[in-house]
Amino acid sequence: MDIITLAREIGKAIQADSKYLRLEKAKRKNDEDKQLQDLIGEFNLKRIEIQQEVQKADRNQEKLNELDKKVKDLYLKIMSNENMVEFNEAKKDIDQLLNFVNQIIVGSVNGQDPDSIEEQSSCGGSCSSCSGCH
Repeated sequence: MDIITLAREIGKAIQADSKYLRLEKAKRKNDEDKQLQDLIGEFNLKRIEIQQEVQKADRNQEKLNELDKKVKDLYLKIMSNENMVEFNEAKKDIDQLLNFVNQIIVGSVNGQDPDSIEEQSSCGGSCSSCSGCH
Protein backbone atom coordinates (compact mmCIF):
# COMPACT_ATOMS: atom_id res chain seq x y z
CA MET A 1 0.00 0.00 0.00
CA ASP A 2 1.39 3.44 -0.85
CA ILE A 3 1.48 6.42 1.50
CA ILE A 4 -1.44 8.25 -0.14
CA THR A 5 -3.65 5.17 0.13
CA LEU A 6 -2.67 4.85 3.80
CA ALA A 7 -3.47 8.55 4.34
CA ARG A 8 -6.92 7.99 2.85
CA GLU A 9 -7.38 5.04 5.21
CA ILE A 10 -6.40 7.27 8.14
CA GLY A 11 -9.00 9.80 6.93
CA LYS A 12 -11.68 7.10 6.88
CA ALA A 13 -10.64 5.92 10.34
CA ILE A 14 -10.85 9.47 11.69
CA GLN A 15 -14.34 9.86 10.24
CA ALA A 16 -15.38 6.65 12.00
CA ASP A 17 -13.86 7.73 15.34
CA SER A 18 -16.20 8.70 18.18
CA LYS A 19 -14.41 12.05 18.57
CA TYR A 20 -15.14 12.97 14.95
CA LEU A 21 -18.74 11.79 15.24
CA ARG A 22 -19.17 13.86 18.40
CA LEU A 23 -17.85 16.95 16.59
CA GLU A 24 -20.20 16.43 13.65
CA LYS A 25 -23.16 16.06 16.00
CA ALA A 26 -22.14 19.24 17.84
CA LYS A 27 -21.88 21.13 14.52
CA ARG A 28 -25.40 20.02 13.56
CA LYS A 29 -26.78 21.07 16.94
CA ASN A 30 -25.15 24.49 16.56
CA ASP A 31 -26.60 24.88 13.08
CA GLU A 32 -30.06 23.92 14.33
CA ASP A 33 -29.95 26.20 17.40
CA LYS A 34 -31.91 29.25 16.25
CA GLN A 35 -31.07 31.27 19.35
CA LEU A 36 -27.35 30.61 18.88
CA GLN A 37 -27.52 31.45 15.17
CA ASP A 38 -29.33 34.70 15.97
CA LEU A 39 -26.62 35.61 18.50
CA ILE A 40 -23.89 34.85 15.96
CA GLY A 41 -25.67 36.94 13.33
CA GLU A 42 -26.04 39.86 15.73
CA PHE A 43 -22.39 39.49 16.78
CA ASN A 44 -21.25 39.66 13.15
CA LEU A 45 -23.40 42.72 12.46
CA LYS A 46 -21.98 44.52 15.51
CA ARG A 47 -18.43 43.72 14.36
CA ILE A 48 -19.24 45.26 10.99
CA GLU A 49 -20.64 48.34 12.75
CA ILE A 50 -17.38 48.65 14.71
CA GLN A 51 -15.32 48.39 11.52
CA GLN A 52 -17.46 51.06 9.85
CA GLU A 53 -17.20 53.38 12.84
CA VAL A 54 -13.42 52.94 13.09
CA GLN A 55 -13.02 53.89 9.43
CA LYS A 56 -14.88 57.17 9.84
CA ALA A 57 -12.82 60.34 9.96
CA ASP A 58 -15.08 61.67 12.73
CA ARG A 59 -15.44 58.43 14.67
CA ASN A 60 -17.44 58.52 17.84
CA GLN A 61 -15.45 56.97 20.69
CA GLU A 62 -18.53 56.68 22.88
CA LYS A 63 -20.34 54.74 20.17
CA LEU A 64 -17.25 52.53 19.68
CA ASN A 65 -17.14 51.78 23.41
CA GLU A 66 -20.83 50.92 23.38
CA LEU A 67 -20.43 48.64 20.35
CA ASP A 68 -17.36 47.02 21.88
CA LYS A 69 -19.29 46.24 25.06
CA LYS A 70 -22.17 44.81 23.02
CA VAL A 71 -19.78 42.60 21.01
CA LYS A 72 -18.14 41.32 24.20
CA ASP A 73 -21.54 40.60 25.77
CA LEU A 74 -22.70 38.75 22.65
CA TYR A 75 -19.45 36.76 22.56
CA LEU A 76 -19.94 35.66 26.16
CA LYS A 77 -23.52 34.61 25.41
CA ILE A 78 -22.38 32.66 22.35
CA MET A 79 -19.54 30.93 24.16
CA SER A 80 -21.73 30.02 27.15
CA ASN A 81 -24.46 28.48 24.97
CA GLU A 82 -24.63 24.76 25.85
CA ASN A 83 -24.36 23.72 22.20
CA MET A 84 -21.32 25.95 21.66
CA VAL A 85 -19.70 24.59 24.85
CA GLU A 86 -20.20 21.04 23.57
CA PHE A 87 -18.84 22.01 20.14
CA ASN A 88 -15.71 23.57 21.67
CA GLU A 89 -15.08 20.50 23.84
CA ALA A 90 -15.56 18.17 20.87
CA LYS A 91 -13.29 20.36 18.73
CA LYS A 92 -10.60 20.27 21.41
CA ASP A 93 -10.77 16.46 21.52
CA ILE A 94 -10.49 16.02 17.74
CA ASP A 95 -7.68 18.59 17.58
CA GLN A 96 -5.77 16.60 20.21
CA LEU A 97 -6.26 13.42 18.20
CA LEU A 98 -5.04 15.11 15.01
CA ASN A 99 -2.06 16.63 16.83
CA PHE A 100 -1.05 13.18 18.07
CA VAL A 101 -1.39 11.69 14.58
CA ASN A 102 0.78 14.54 13.32
CA GLN A 103 3.32 13.94 16.10
CA ILE A 104 3.62 10.33 14.97
CA ILE A 105 4.12 11.33 11.34
CA VAL A 106 6.65 14.09 12.10
CA GLY A 107 8.49 11.86 14.58
CA SER A 108 8.66 9.12 11.97
CA VAL A 109 10.08 11.52 9.39
CA ASN A 110 12.68 12.52 11.97
CA GLY A 111 13.73 8.88 12.43
CA GLN A 112 11.79 7.96 15.56
CA ASP A 113 10.17 4.56 15.96
CA PRO A 114 6.45 5.24 15.30
CA ASP A 115 5.47 2.69 17.97
CA SER A 116 7.48 4.49 20.64
CA ILE A 117 6.03 7.97 20.07
CA GLU A 118 3.78 9.03 22.91
CA GLU A 119 1.32 11.88 22.93
CA GLN A 120 2.76 15.14 24.20
CA SER A 121 0.07 16.90 26.16
CA SER A 122 1.91 19.90 27.52
CA CYS A 123 3.30 22.94 25.82
CA GLY A 124 7.01 23.50 26.15
CA GLY A 125 6.66 27.08 25.03
CA SER A 126 8.68 26.75 21.84
CA CYS A 127 6.46 27.04 18.78
CA SER A 128 9.34 26.07 16.49
CA SER A 129 9.25 22.46 17.71
CA CYS A 130 5.47 22.23 18.01
CA SER A 131 3.07 20.37 15.77
CA GLY A 132 0.29 22.77 16.63
CA CYS A 133 -1.65 24.19 19.54
CA HIS A 134 -4.57 22.34 21.00
